[in-house]
Amino acid sequence: MNVLVLNCGSACTKFAVVHATDGHVHVAGKIEPLGSGQSALELQHEGRSERRTVAGESIDAALRTVHELLRELGLLGGLLGIGHRVVHGGAKFSTSILITPEVITKIKECIPLGPLHNPWNVRGIEVAHEFLPELPQVAVFDTAFHQTMPPRSYLYAVPYAWFLEHEVRRYGFHGTSHRYVSELAVKQLGLDPDDHAIVTAHLGKGCSLAAVRNGQSLDTTMGLTPLEGVVMDTRSGNIDPSIIAHMKKQLSCSMDEVMEKLNEGSGLLGISGVSKDMLTLERAADSGNERARLAIDKFCYSVSKAAAGMFVSLGRVDALVFTGGIGENQAKVRAQIIGLLSFAGFALDPKANEAHGRGQGGRITRSTSPMAAVIPTNEEFMIARDTAEIVARESSLAARWGGGGRLRAVR
Repeated sequence: MNVLVLNCGSACTKFAVVHATDGHVHVAGKIEPLGSGQSALELQHEGRSERRTVAGESIDAALRTVHELLRELGLLGGLLGIGHRVVHGGAKFSTSILITPEVITKIKECIPLGPLHNPWNVRGIEVAHEFLPELPQVAVFDTAFHQTMPPRSYLYAVPYAWFLEHEVRRYGFHGTSHRYVSELAVKQLGLDPDDHAIVTAHLGKGCSLAAVRNGQSLDTTMGLTPLEGVVMDTRSGNIDPSIIAHMKKQLSCSMDEVMEKLNEGSGLLGISGVSKDMLTLERAADSGNERARLAIDKFCYSVSKAAAGMFVSLGRVDALVFTGGIGENQAKVRAQIIGLLSFAGFALDPKANEAHGRGQGGRITRSTSPMAAVIPTNEEFMIARDTAEIVARESSLAARWGGGGRLRAVR
């Protein structure tokens, strides 16, 4: 029941071999930075860590390295399929799906919506099929979980023709994480499976919140792209769109250069001028760096403000769940966010807040308060689980496309 989980990007290829039932990770790692001429493989295998230099700097070379590693570790024979993280599925995909030539065509049609991610996701699918043609492959989309949003959540107040003709709307991201954490919250926090209202806060390098009612996403903070929403490590989050034209004129630069600054030079890094890493900023703030403190304050304010908006989407809130690198590990950030939500009755339990995180989940508010909790995410397990379920359910089609058949986009 092992699945090879792949996340192929322009600068990094991440991989893991995950048991689809119990979530055991046999090996996990990443190859980065791609395209630099100095790529390295970092891996963890059954309790040991290792770093190796690797030849080549493309996704092709990275997946060749993964293939050779799995052969070396004796893990190739036990694979039942390959699960791919695909960032943007547009409105074409509302669930994970077995990859066929028609599916690849539709993923490519979403490239205009996800130009920074989808080309690399597609290349990863194609190269994986070249190395392991006998294995069926499944696409798991960041956007799919949010396809249950109603029009009032996903529409922008722009000319309606933009939506009809150019697919301009909110799609949302981190859907695999929001789905996993909300499902686990129902089980771990004792919520009613058929009647619950959860706000999930995935706070990491990228950050997004989602309003989940009875297992369905009703709203989320990211939009057409992952740039919209709350403050992130290097992304601005919500801004006045006129800033783009204004700074293009002020800096005498291209729109692409402004967009690069909003994606790579804004957020925590842009405000602080120190770092995009929250722990580094906390240390700087404790040492008296006012801009580091301002960056943290702006981050916490934007998250709490977005959470309050999610309460409106749900009509009530049974639980606020923190996950992701910051959400799981930064107790001070959680405390500040909960403090800003005290108007809604949230009251932190300081000891519980300090005790949870770094792999340990649990409630962090007082028993008389609305519930807030930490639940570590596990996107790789969700991808492995989806892959195993789809391969089993669609065994005849999986055999056709995983049995050495040619997997090319329909033209």
